[in-house]
Amino acid sequence: MIQEAENPPYLNDFLDYMITIQNKSKNTVKEYNYDLATFLRFLKMHYKLTNEDDLKMIEFDDVTIDTLKKVKLEDLHAFLGYLTKNYNSKATTRSRKVSSLRIFFNYLCQKNLLEINPTQNLETPKIGKRLPRYLTLDDSRKLLDVASNEDNRNNERNYAITTLFLNCGMRLSELVGINLTDIVWDECQLNVIGKGNKERTIYLNKACVKALEEYIRVRPKTHLTADAEKALFLSERKQRISRRMVQEIIYSELRQAGLDTSKYSVHKLRHTAATLMYQYGQVDIRALQELLGHESISTTEIYTHVSNNQVRDAVERNPLANL
Repeated sequence: MIQEAENPPYLNDFLDYMITIQNKSKNTVKEYNYDLATFLRFLKMHYKLTNEDDLKMIEFDDVTIDTLKKVKLEDLHAFLGYLTKNYNSKATTRSRKVSSLRIFFNYLCQKNLLEINPTQNLETPKIGKRLPRYLTLDDSRKLLDVASNEDNRNNERNYAITTLFLNCGMRLSELVGINLTDIVWDECQLNVIGKGNKERTIYLNKACVKALEEYIRVRPKTHLTADAEKALFLSERKQRISRRMVQEIIYSELRQAGLDTSKYSVHKLRHTAATLMYQYGQVDIRALQELLGHESISTTEIYTHVSNNQVRDAVERNPLANL
C-alpha cells in the first residue's frame, strides 16, 4: 500500500504518472515508492537535515525540490554505499534502486523541475550471473505425484496449480490473477497478465487441459463473491486464492516429496519449467522468451546452461578419450 500522506507532492505526482501514463503495475509502483522513500530519507541524513540516525524513522515529506537540485553523482554513490555497508544490500537490490532513481530523475527533468540529471552517468551495479536452481525431471514427477494424491485436500485444485507451474513457467502473480474467461478452450490457450500489465498468451498442453478440466469439475460454483465468480482458483473460503496460499501449497508438496524447501520455491518451479523445456524439448530461445514473458533475451539465456552430466558426456565423447 502506497502511503501518499508520507510522500512529498512531487513523489506522489511521479507515482501517479507511472500508474496512469506508463501503465505500471501496482506492485511496480509500490517498489518505486519504497526505493525513493529510502533515498529521500538518506538525503536528509546525508545532508544533515535531521538528527535521527535510524533511517526508517526519518520523515521525508519535507524534502524539497531545492534539496534534490543539490544531488550529485557522488551522493548517489554514497547512497548505494550506505545500503551496502548498513543493510548488506545485494547487487540485485542496488540495481533496482539505480533503476528507480534513473526513472525518477528523468521524470523530474521532463517536468522541468530539475535542469541537471544526476543519474546521467550512474552505472548499474554488476551482477554475477548465477545458474537458476530447478527441479530435475524425476523431482518434478515426485511433486506432481504428491499434488495428485487423493488423500490430500483439494488435490484437483493443487494438482492443476502445480501442473501449470511446471508446464507453463508462469509467475505466481500471473497464476492467482487467472480468470475463467482467460481460458480459450477451443484453442488450448490461456491469457495471463504479466509484468508491467502486459498480456501474453500461454499455450496449454494436454496435461494442463486435463488438470484444469478435472479441477473445474469440482470447483465451487455457489455462494461466491463477484471476484470469486470470475477467478479460476479459489480458496476453501470460496475467495480468489492468494499468493500466500499458493506458496503454502507448494511448500507443503515439496516437503511431502522429500525436497528441500530451503532450496526450492514457487519461483523455482518457473525455472524448472523453462529448463526442462530447453533441455528436453529443444525449444528455441526466442520461443522460450515469448513463453516466459521476458523483455530481454539476456534474461532468458540463463536457461541455455547445460547440466554437469551433459558436460561430462561431451568430454567422454571426445574421439581421443579412449586412446
